[in-house]
Amino acid sequence: MGPDEMYLQVLRELVDEVTKPLFIILSEVPTDWKRGNITPIFKKGKKEDPVSLTSVLSKIMEQILMETMLRHMENNEVIGDSQHGFTKGKSCLMDLMALYNEVTVLVDKGRATDVIYLNLCKAFHIVLHDILVSKFEKHRFDRWTTQWIRIWLNGCTQRVAVSSLMSKRKSVMSGIPQGSVLGPALFNIFVGNMDSGIKCTLSKFANSTKLCVAVDTLDGRNAIQRDLDRLERWPM
Repeated sequence: MGPDEMYLQVLRELVDEVTKPLFIILSEVPTDWKRGNITPIFKKGKKEDPVSLTSVLSKIMEQILMETMLRHMENNEVIGDSQHGFTKGKSCLMDLMALYNEVTVLVDKGRATDVIYLNLCKAFHIVLHDILVSKFEKHRFDRWTTQWIRIWLNGCTQRVAVSSLMSKRKSVMSGIPQGSVLGPALFNIFVGNMDSGIKCTLSKFANSTKLCVAVDTLDGRNAIQRDLDRLERWPM
């Protein structure tokens, strides 16, 4: 259960009864939908890595929004070709192959080539809410969706929950709510313009970024330095 203490199985069994009231409140963003419990539930990987449990009803609304948002993102090319993470029809393997092909073409020509690997540390936590909402407006998402996202992000809180013990809630001033359905799509929107103005070959898989360029000329070396400086200033 999430912070709303509602079991998904209960909703499934009472779907006919809850559909109408759920339809009425979906246009709002109740406080429970903005809350998350950080809980050490083992899923995979390290046992000490916690997961964030959020409202089941919020996830239903997020899934509805997700379908509409993905159509808009695809029709309006919100996500550039350089992004391979959280993107339909792409994968980590395709990201690696794209870079591999670029490098081998240059090396086969006998050109000295640099590849710089970058990583956004705690990527989902660095997403600034005001910048994210401004990007929704820039990409012309409909007003209702943009407003819902703004309200949903405003006033989010989290607490640590271990067995029956609960910490005090803390406000989440930035970042995408962990455990949310919309998280990956929102992250892609936030980093969508990262390669704007970049002259070198840039390839991304979620928060992992790679820059590639031939550096056997002064122009190539200057280009990769300018791109690094530009990435350092992002998202300003």
